[in-house]
Amino acid sequence: MMYFHWDILSWIMGSILGLVWLSRLVDAALGMPKVADISRPEWGRKPATPSGNPRVSIIVPARNEEEHVGPTLTQLLALDYDNYEVIAVDDRSTDRTGEVMDRIASAPDARNRLKVIHVAELPSGWLGKVHAMWIAANQAAGDWLLFTDADVLFRPDVLTRALAYAEAESADHLVLFPRMIMKSPGERMMIGFFQTLFVFGHRPWKVADPKTKDHMGVGAFNLIRRRAYDAVGSYRALRFEVLDDMKLGKIVKNAGYAQRNVYGADLISLRWAKGAMGVVNNLTKNFFAIMSFRWWRLLLSAFALAFLNLTPFLGIWFAQGWERVPYLVALASIFAIYVGMSWESDIPAYYFVLHPVGTTLFIYIMLRSMTLTLARGGVMWRGTFYSLEELRKGMV
Repeated sequence: MMYFHWDILSWIMGSILGLVWLSRLVDAALGMPKVADISRPEWGRKPATPSGNPRVSIIVPARNEEEHVGPTLTQLLALDYDNYEVIAVDDRSTDRTGEVMDRIASAPDARNRLKVIHVAELPSGWLGKVHAMWIAANQAAGDWLLFTDADVLFRPDVLTRALAYAEAESADHLVLFPRMIMKSPGERMMIGFFQTLFVFGHRPWKVADPKTKDHMGVGAFNLIRRRAYDAVGSYRALRFEVLDDMKLGKIVKNAGYAQRNVYGADLISLRWAKGAMGVVNNLTKNFFAIMSFRWWRLLLSAFALAFLNLTPFLGIWFAQGWERVPYLVALASIFAIYVGMSWESDIPAYYFVLHPVGTTLFIYIMLRSMTLTLARGGVMWRGTFYSLEELRKGMV
């Protein structure tokens, strides 16, 4: 009798897993080709002064980024577009970030292009990064605003290509996915799992559809028309939002503005973290925010993550005979996602075998993020403490 019950349960679990993963694979296989790649030759032409050669303000907030901000600003000053400004914000840095910015801004070829803002004090009711971007946007003169990070590397033609596509699509908000620089197996494993999770949890191919709620935002490249930015309430509407990049995409989409996301090969690139534990540390600070700071939601999500990602690997060993078939379908679907990912990134398809390890570490990230946040009563982010009560009130 016990065997009979396990037999039925195994079939039910396997069937759920097989259907879920196969449906996501089919959805992604049909949808991902719809996401444009602006590194392709047709977007390499310089637009014939799109919309009168609009001015672009590139905003770079930074706190304690002396190692990265120099190369980022240097590359931004070498873009092949001819009507833009760069506004770098030194957000209360305790290292040489501000000095590096000032030195680059004092160079003869940067004086009319790069402006540096030094923030000495953070007003109450604001997250530091969001406040820095809001301050810079208030002083920006562009028809378009590009919000980016201080550790992103830029190819000279990225802005020309992005504007050509945005103008051709009549987009109000354009998100460009970065190429991830990975230098260790641990980084590839963790980022590979994260991207698989991204494909499972988000539908980039649906972002352009105004009938769906799918939205997108990426801190490395959020390009938005100034009129749309002002209309949705600017970053003041997100002043205490940890996930400011994604939430900008959310309020833009909810307001009915045209949103697009695109690939771009190495048009922009960054190294997100150093090693597997670097990814763990980076995600720990904000994963509880993804769960709206609700412990029950995080625990349910952790259980679902374990069921969807670990059970196929366990079921293939413990199921008997034909019971293994749906587990095999689930595993084949996950592997196929890794194959597709290997075409667009430096993560080989065989990293599929490390998927259970990545799953386990991500569950650890979730539980660690919740535990630390609840124990501290808030989040310590780049040297500033934000209380849990304030963070919950400020969520969009």
